[in-house]
Amino acid sequence: MKKIEINPITRLEGHGKIAIFLNDDGNVDEAFFQVVELRGYENFLQGMPIEEVPRTVSTICGVCRGVHFTSAMKASDQIYGVEPTPVAKKLRELFFNAHYVEDHAVVLYALGLPDFVVGPEAPAAERNLVGLVKAVGAEIGRDVLTKRASAVKIFEMLGGKPIHPVAAVPGGWSKKITEAERQQLIAWSKDLVELGKLTINVFDKIVLQNPKYMELVTGDMYKVTTNYMGTVNEKGQIAYYDGIQKVVDPKGKEIASFTGKEYLDVISERVVPWSYLKVPYLKQMGWKGIVEGAGTSLYSVGPLARFNVGNGMDTPLAQEAYEQFMDTFASRPVHYVQAYHWARAIELLNAAEKCFQLAQDPELTDPNTRAELGKVTGEGVGITEAPRGTLIHHYKTDDKGIVTNANLIVATTHNKGPINIAVRKAAKHFIKDGKVDDGILNYIEMGFRPYDLCLACATHAVGQAQTPLSIDVFDSQGALHKTLNNF
Repeated sequence: MKKIEINPITRLEGHGKIAIFLNDDGNVDEAFFQVVELRGYENFLQGMPIEEVPRTVSTICGVCRGVHFTSAMKASDQIYGVEPTPVAKKLRELFFNAHYVEDHAVVLYALGLPDFVVGPEAPAAERNLVGLVKAVGAEIGRDVLTKRASAVKIFEMLGGKPIHPVAAVPGGWSKKITEAERQQLIAWSKDLVELGKLTINVFDKIVLQNPKYMELVTGDMYKVTTNYMGTVNEKGQIAYYDGIQKVVDPKGKEIASFTGKEYLDVISERVVPWSYLKVPYLKQMGWKGIVEGAGTSLYSVGPLARFNVGNGMDTPLAQEAYEQFMDTFASRPVHYVQAYHWARAIELLNAAEKCFQLAQDPELTDPNTRAELGKVTGEGVGITEAPRGTLIHHYKTDDKGIVTNANLIVATTHNKGPINIAVRKAAKHFIKDGKVDDGILNYIEMGFRPYDLCLACATHAVGQAQTPLSIDVFDSQGALHKTLNNF
């Protein structure tokens, strides 16, 4: 049996590799998506004051810093038994949505779209942001970078820093906004809406109007059929900052919903011997293996999952684009993973419109940005929809608010099983009779890129006194070795 290794895999955040095993005929027998780094934040957060945790977890990643910051901040509210003031929540949401715009823009233009703009079989040295700018023209490239910078400016004004924010306080927000600053936020938000419209147009012209690329978007080689998880508001629309977490099966039927620590009743995780990244699955269905289709216990999160769970968007331009997306595919849920890129472009526009709506609210200048703390409750769960998918931060503390246990389930962790299936299916489709070249290997990498991997965010050590989430451990042959509860 021959082994092919893609090491390192490219255009993602973090370090990973793909191991592909060929049979004697030169066809793919099996493929594994392996994560080879370990961060361990769950352990060293122990002993830290909960009010310091948001600023600390933002350093997990220089890309995803705003969402870890926000989930931990929401958990700290619960630990101190306090509800943020109305203006504090609006400032948090504006900050969060600006982060969405700049994050989605990076992923689309630097990581995902080069495969379509430059071409999946182009030389590796050209399949990158520089190659994309050469293909679309310097003027468009400059426009994208300039308008994306407006999202970073909002992030910096509200969060205190352009990379790792510092404005979180339990029950509120430390940054107060003047009227002059609000007017500046409105101007920057207008830039974001223009960036959103530009991104939809670029995706339409380059991908949707290209029959060859649409074969990739709607082809079975990139089709992964799983359950889906996402957050919705009271109207059932896609939500990001707050809402109810909802799970649907591969046919679109709701099979679970939860908020807060109810996630413990819905999600379990498995440890596999060939990766530092755990494999979550739906507890009520039991472990079925890394398989797709009816009856699978795996689920997907992220932009496409949110489209499959929610019933629309809450802003007009994004809703129009959402309807076009759904009309393009024959049925719902949509199981084609390349559609993640299209959904991501629509979400960018949605977040930009939300920024503009929030910035126009005169209440942003209300100085009452923090509520009085309550009694320490000792436990808090903060859940948001990160750009990559559902993000869960769960903390327990002593009576002084010092962290005793931490559990993080990150979007890329949720997607571990589906990513492995996507890589396996792409490998089996594109590798035939032992023929392998750079273009073929890139087609295989295109199986994971739509999920927008952040491996640094997703790999955290399991301590001896973590939140009681069950973990099943395999031996080297894949047989169940033991189940850990109250780990």
